[in-house]
Amino acid sequence: MELNLQFGHGMIEHSCSLIRDWMGGTVILSPRDLNEKQLVRLSTALRNIPLGKVLLDPQLYLPRAGHERLRSHAYWPSDYATGTFWSGPGLRHLITELRQLNQRLETDAFIAPGILADAVDSDWIDIQKLILDETTSQVGGSRVIATVALSAESTRSEDQIAQVIETASTWKTDGFYVVAEHPGGSYLVTDPLWLANVLDLAAGLKLLNKTVLMGYCHHQMLITATTKISAIASGTWMNVRSFPPDKFRHVYDDEFKTRRTWYYCPQALSEYTVPYLDIAETVGLLHLLQPDTDMDMSYVEELFNGVKPSTVGFSEQAAFRHYLRCLNEQVSRASKNTFDATVDHHEQTLERAESLLRELRSQGVRGQLRDFSDSIDANRAALAVLRSTRGALLRRRWASL
Repeated sequence: MELNLQFGHGMIEHSCSLIRDWMGGTVILSPRDLNEKQLVRLSTALRNIPLGKVLLDPQLYLPRAGHERLRSHAYWPSDYATGTFWSGPGLRHLITELRQLNQRLETDAFIAPGILADAVDSDWIDIQKLILDETTSQVGGSRVIATVALSAESTRSEDQIAQVIETASTWKTDGFYVVAEHPGGSYLVTDPLWLANVLDLAAGLKLLNKTVLMGYCHHQMLITATTKISAIASGTWMNVRSFPPDKFRHVYDDEFKTRRTWYYCPQALSEYTVPYLDIAETVGLLHLLQPDTDMDMSYVEELFNGVKPSTVGFSEQAAFRHYLRCLNEQVSRASKNTFDATVDHHEQTLERAESLLRELRSQGVRGQLRDFSDSIDANRAALAVLRSTRGALLRRRWASL
């Protein structure tokens, strides 16, 4: 499994710097955050880095969306009407413009647009088929990746997840780009059914022998490595580490109004504000938050040099790059040689995090809404369900996936 960068607000320099540091990688570009000239300029810069690649997320999740920059792109529907758009010239124009934009960007594959499924019903299935039929007829020999975008409620439905997998098995595509809304708009998920269904969806799609990319992820989705998917994508702000549909309706800047800098502790699967790092230093536990010695410490070394963390000026840029560097390293270790070894690795990761978090919390060191304590059991349950439902098949086919 690989880590892709999910482009979001203010990520131009982050993207170029990290892809250069990693000696290659893929950035999923965002038309919500960049106009066409900026898209072309950034794509050129990234592809000029050895092994740098780009993809384009069309972000057509809500065709009636009012986000100003999305609506400014040439491919965006100007006269969208549910009944006629998908079977008329509007769809042809949409795919034509997207194809031309992908060509200008020299993307590694063509991500076909897909609308958000409030429910996986016959209407959603029919629209997906019309989009993919038009895409395959226009794009020709290029790799096509189908977008599968699901609401929180549809993701929680086992029947609807099964319907997605069954329907996707008939699509003539090379892979799937999966985005799923978190239940209740949460950052870290505590709903075991949602997580179990995400793993089942990932496994079901991967078992079709296709590329599977999970978009809008954070470290909780490391467990998708147990399904042998190709990549997860993550970024800087919370709204590119989870999938809030509202960000495609209008300007979604609430989190920027109350910026706080968060330090990611990879072994705790949790993030901490600097005042809580000060608490850890006061009670003599700061060393427990320091990344393992085989993790890159270049952006956070100053936090552990023996003084109060609040006195060293830990920057937002350093916090973001530290998070993504750590996540990239965790992703590189997330898949093992067998299915059982991979599940064991993730269960051991949860056990270590639980023990560490228990000690930290007992001394007042907490991650607030980014503390992983309440998500550990949900991840455990999802892994147990995957072993029971998909384990035999994944075990048998692991080496060939």
